[in-house]
Amino acid sequence: MLTDHHAAEREYVLRSARDFDVKFVRLWFTDILGNLKGFAITVDDLEDALELGVGFDGAAIEGFTTDAESDMRAFPDPTTFTLLPWRPRRNAVARIFCDIRTPRGEPFIGDPRHVLKRNLERLSSLGYIYYVGPELEYFYLRDAEKPEPLDTYGYYDQLSSNPASDLRRDTVLNLAEMGIPVKYSHHEGAPSQHEIDLQYTDALTMADNVMTARLVIKELAQQQGVYASFMPKPFTGHNGSGMHTHQSLFRGNNNAFYDPDDDLHLSVIGKRFIAGLLRHASEITLVTNQWVNSYKRLVPGYEAPVHVSWTVSNRLDLIRVPSYKTGYETSLRVEYRAPDPACNPYLAFSVLLAAGLQGIAEEYPLPSPITADVAGMPAEERAARGISRLPTSMGEAIALAEDSALLRQTLGDFVFKTLIRNKKQEWEQYRSTVTDYEISRYLPLL
Repeated sequence: MLTDHHAAEREYVLRSARDFDVKFVRLWFTDILGNLKGFAITVDDLEDALELGVGFDGAAIEGFTTDAESDMRAFPDPTTFTLLPWRPRRNAVARIFCDIRTPRGEPFIGDPRHVLKRNLERLSSLGYIYYVGPELEYFYLRDAEKPEPLDTYGYYDQLSSNPASDLRRDTVLNLAEMGIPVKYSHHEGAPSQHEIDLQYTDALTMADNVMTARLVIKELAQQQGVYASFMPKPFTGHNGSGMHTHQSLFRGNNNAFYDPDDDLHLSVIGKRFIAGLLRHASEITLVTNQWVNSYKRLVPGYEAPVHVSWTVSNRLDLIRVPSYKTGYETSLRVEYRAPDPACNPYLAFSVLLAAGLQGIAEEYPLPSPITADVAGMPAEERAARGISRLPTSMGEAIALAEDSALLRQTLGDFVFKTLIRNKKQEWEQYRSTVTDYEISRYLPLL
């Protein structure tokens, strides 16, 4: 039976659809890899969809088929209803994110959105809210066939790099119309690389926002005859694209990471959260960096984290606590710099939260922050200080993930096994493929 609150949300959606002349509603969800999926219904079927869900064949979706059944139902979440501003205003198109359920009405255990909601429910029972603010880096390219940049500019360059500067501006404006505020946007360090930082919000809303932002960026680029890519490392010799993720835990309006009496203004809760991220970083990397190409970014010399360390200043470490500004207690946060923008945000936020919570629950001790250049340290010194290295390949990441009790518990047995199986297939395909590098390097010599 619907509560008054849920009934009011449904009525708001139906009224908004009428007021804005909506004709089509796209029902969105993601597969296990974070690919956006969905289908459209007409506005005439929206009321039934909100109440009863819409059936579809899960067998066509990666990670959605169980041994028992493939029939699924998509239940729209009315709080996520919004217009697609780049579509015509007449006979408008809206989107709404869905929760996937079985025909019996139970949450589908393979739905990444459900995985995050389940972890957030656990967090809520502890009295916390999990806020995240990701920085999305990406490239504008001539087309999807080869990595040809549109410009040769670098960090914060202000020269007009048409169409890229207009595309970035239009993306920010479109996201704002969809209720997704952008904190910053600018040209990044590599040629034709850009960054859009989303204003922090609760983790479930942010995962939906990341999926929306990726589509908006790609959609607007396509309209201008260019291609936007979230591939972590499309260019040899240039920086790759990351998704640095800022995180904090709140109790009501109070930042649980803040302590006015600590030298770094970092509470015991915050320190243990960081300790959890450090201890479990390597085993969760398969989720935060899920593609073969992800590990081409996590190499020395390109501003990406390589070693498992934390700092309050250096922007090359895995974890950074940005400098505290007096009077801005709510802004104290932990920045985790490994993820790339091609991850599944629902799963990535889930494992980051779980690692941090494990540190709190088990009261992990936090080592002193690193003040030196970790990459420049002798290997012996790193070993003596307990500084390990992130996985250097997908194969290594798979092996670490497979043995992770934390990962299995966080994702659930079904998603855990499905993800490992999918990644093993990808790794074997990569290992058995002869690359252009091998041909150019070895064919003339051997």
